[in-house]
Amino acid sequence: MHMMTRLWMDFFKDETARDHWWARKRKLMQERGAEIVRINGKGQVFHKVKYDDQENYHYLLHLSFLMNQEDYFYIEETVIPYQFQIRNGKIIEHEEVEHQLDTRQDFLTFTEHDGVNHQGQERFTYDRLAAVKYAELWWNRYNPDYKAFDVDCTNYVSQCLRAGGAPMHGMPNQSKGWWYQGEKWSLSWAVAHSLRWYLSGSTKGLRGREVESPTDLYPGDVICYDFQGDGRWDHNTIVVAKDAHGMPLVNAHTDNSRHRYWSYEDSTAWTPEIKYKFFQIGMV
Repeated sequence: MHMMTRLWMDFFKDETARDHWWARKRKLMQERGAEIVRINGKGQVFHKVKYDDQENYHYLLHLSFLMNQEDYFYIEETVIPYQFQIRNGKIIEHEEVEHQLDTRQDFLTFTEHDGVNHQGQERFTYDRLAAVKYAELWWNRYNPDYKAFDVDCTNYVSQCLRAGGAPMHGMPNQSKGWWYQGEKWSLSWAVAHSLRWYLSGSTKGLRGREVESPTDLYPGDVICYDFQGDGRWDHNTIVVAKDAHGMPLVNAHTDNSRHRYWSYEDSTAWTPEIKYKFFQIGMV
């Protein structure tokens, strides 16, 4: 039996290995009135180190779920990094790599209010379809026209917004505006916390309008996540579709995901203290 196939089978047999997210995912499915019709999995090794009698592997587990919610079928996909060792011919320490959060310290809380009333000026037409098409094209790969970050969620969302026609401004000041140029970019382009506050405070160029409920969002809009509920915003996603109940399905990078349910309750990063912010783009 192929090694990756054996690991895949062991993953779903071993309750200890999967329950940290699988039980929450099943609970979430029940609450949504949805069921997983079929699961496909594929592993791809991207790093291997061998020394003495031990081999260390890192691989990406690509899971694809065929979902059915009230006869509405769609495919959810996620890519989860795993690692394991082979010692004396046996597979040991097979575990998920810890979820990466945006822990960079070079963030700012943007206000963008400069004493000038920009309200109603420099409006832009946001092409939501173009943003979503970009999100679907690049959800599990990286556009070579941009830098790929270790924690890439906000960079990916910014690229989607740019593909939808969101205008850049503020360059070359890293702490101003929202922009990407060559080998430089604003903090709001690439740092989760900074984009969240930029969307709250921007009065020109790319702007977002905060709404109370995820049901108020449309494809092309943005959701921000504070997993610990401590005021430090860790993650951003882009809405690409709605489920049968009108709730957002999102795409994201870092742990690359496609058509994932917006609440992230099936994520290892989720905590009961999680907070969300919902932004409509280009509708201020």
